[in-house]
Amino acid sequence: MPIDPKLSELGEFLKTCRDNLTPTDVGLAAGRGSRRVPGLRREEVAQLASISTDYYTRVEQGRMSASAQVLTILSDVLQLDDDQRLYLFRLAGKTPTTSTGPAPQRVKPQLQRLLGDLSTIPAIVMGRRMDILAWNALAAEMMIDFGEIPPEERNYVRLLFVDKRMRLLYEDWQTVARTAVAQFRMEAAKTPDDPRIMNLVGELSVGDAQFRSWWAEHGVATLSSGQKTLIHPVVGRLTVDWDTLVEADDSEQSVVVWTGKPGSNTHKSLMVLAGLAKAKTSNAQ
Repeated sequence: MPIDPKLSELGEFLKTCRDNLTPTDVGLAAGRGSRRVPGLRREEVAQLASISTDYYTRVEQGRMSASAQVLTILSDVLQLDDDQRLYLFRLAGKTPTTSTGPAPQRVKPQLQRLLGDLSTIPAIVMGRRMDILAWNALAAEMMIDFGEIPPEERNYVRLLFVDKRMRLLYEDWQTVARTAVAQFRMEAAKTPDDPRIMNLVGELSVGDAQFRSWWAEHGVATLSSGQKTLIHPVVGRLTVDWDTLVEADDSEQSVVVWTGKPGSNTHKSLMVLAGLAKAKTSNAQ
C-alpha cells in the first residue's frame, strides 16, 4: 500500500524537529560518548510523549497518522511554535486543539554558549513563571543539578518549597522564599489564566502552609539585583551578589548571575566550586 504523501511529509517534519533538539533541551541526561543521531532519538521522543516507541516510529515513517491528542503532546515535547504546530496538524488532517498557554520558551544557542563560557560565574536563564530554562555547570554546583529535575518541575519557586536541598541552601530561607512568592505573583499577573501558573499555585497551596499564607497576603515585588547568603554543603558560607540581565530578543527571558567580591572568601570558594564543576564536566565527556 503506497504511503500517503502528507503522512510521509509529517514523518519527515517530526524527524527534523527532533534532530534540532538535544537531550539537554528537554531535560534528559546527555550521557557519555558520542551519539549516533544529531538530536533526540526516537525512543527518547516516545518516552517524553508517554507513547510506545513502535507507535512513534510508525508515525515518523509515514505508515500511520496520530490522534489529535498525541499530536498535541508531540508538539509540546518537540517545543514547536504556533506555526509549526499548525503545520503538523494540517499534515495529519486534524484540527489543532486549543492552546493551553504560551508557547514553550527556548534559549538561543548563542545564549547557551555564553552560559558555558561563564565558567567562573554561576548563571541561569529564567523564563516566564520563573521557570529555569538553562544553567551552567557552576550554577548546578553552587545550587542543585537542575538536569536531574523534570522540565515541567524546573521552576524556581516550586524548588524553593519542595526541594529540601534548596531549603537548606539559603541561610535565611524564609525571606528568600517569601520574596520569591511576591515575585511570582507579579509574574502571574502577566498571564493570570495560564494553566501552569494556576496548577503550581494550587499544588504549593495544598502542600505548603507557608506558601499558602504568603500567597494570600498578595505581596508583590520586582527585583533585578540583591545579595544572598548561602550555606553550601562543600565550601560553607557564600555571600553572593546577584544581578538580572534581560535577554534582548525575549523580554520574558533573563540571565541571573551570582558573583563574589574579588579577594573575598566567597570569591575563593566560587573558584573551588568552579574546579569541581570543571572536573565533573570532563569526567562526563
